Amino acid sequence: MSKAAELANLIGNINAGGGGVGRNLFDNGSMIIAQRGTSITNATATTLDRWNISQTTDGQVTITQDSSVPSGSGLANSYKLDVTTADTSLSSAQRVFPHQIIEAQNLQHLQYGTSNAKPLTLSFYVKSNVTGTYTVLFSNFDANRHRASTYTIDSANTWEQKKITISGDTAGAINDDIDGNFEIAWWLAAGTAYTSGTLGTDWQASDATDKVSSSNVNIMSSTDNEWFLTGCQLEIGQNATTFEFEPFERTLLKCKRYLQVYGGSSYAHFPSLGQGNSSSINWNHELPIEMRDTPTLETSGDWRVQDTYGGSYYTLSSIAISSGDSTTKLVRGSATTSSAIGTDIGRILSYGDSSARWIYKSELG
Repeated sequence: MSKAAELANLIGNINAGGGGVGRNLFDNGSMIIAQRGTSITNATATTLDRWNISQTTDGQVTITQDSSVPSGSGLANSYKLDVTTADTSLSSAQRVFPHQIIEAQNLQHLQYGTSNAKPLTLSFYVKSNVTGTYTVLFSNFDANRHRASTYTIDSANTWEQKKITISGDTAGAINDDIDGNFEIAWWLAAGTAYTSGTLGTDWQASDATDKVSSSNVNIMSSTDNEWFLTGCQLEIGQNATTFEFEPFERTLLKCKRYLQVYGGSSYAHFPSLGQGNSSSINWNHELPIEMRDTPTLETSGDWRVQDTYGGSYYTLSSIAISSGDSTTKLVRGSATTSSAIGTDIGRILSYGDSSARWIYKSELG
């Protein structure tokens, strides 16, 4: 695309209410953030930051942060789905779709549910050894409405850029809240529960049978199959503009609103304050980035607490958040210690365990 054409597209989108810095409604569209790790086997839920997968087939997939990218794009990473166990015969309700859900309060300027509803343009790079028809589904859960579009992978194992423009939904409002009620999903496999109707290519009341093209590929048909995605951009307007790059730290900060991960190295220090009481502790952690909602906690590996600074280390178990006392910024919790501990506690750390993780989650989907 020439510079003149790029400028014309940007101006057109600005006139439609979009354009400019911050125009990409996706987080981590360049796939550069992977706080959970760069490879997730048997993936069924969260993968790279802000990207989820719904995988309900009898097969299995591994999701990795890959270095394969379109030549000349300036991108450094991609989302790779690799089929590790095939499912050649999908049952009616089985499905596979990577997706991102966008926080509703970040979409109020779309003015959905009014006569001023804004058009959106989705652009992305995709590659697979499986050519054929694929479906992208846009869903507004607040209004129980959706619309679908298809794209075709024409050449095997070749990066292709796809562009899809959709009209604004004048009939379905998006609530002004912190919930995740607007989803864009790339369907890679679908049973007849989703393909047996007439594909809904305009905004309509949700009907499961109208969600996916009856010609959609089944990526799960062989362990030879893989699918890549990167350079995802969703913006107001009828034109796809060049991908909006932003500094790594800015993307990371956005992602930390939904996920904060500690650990990952031997003796990783967990920054907290607390107090001991017999064989238990209470701890407080002021988060560096405020989260979307009061988080839940997921821990793994060997976490220990020090009995005062310079004292012995005791193994922690039954680590839990006190949800009633915690907020989006200050997390309070408790844990059982492997031995009696004094009133003053020292640091909490992953004791020689580089696989240990302490994860706060406030994700969407």
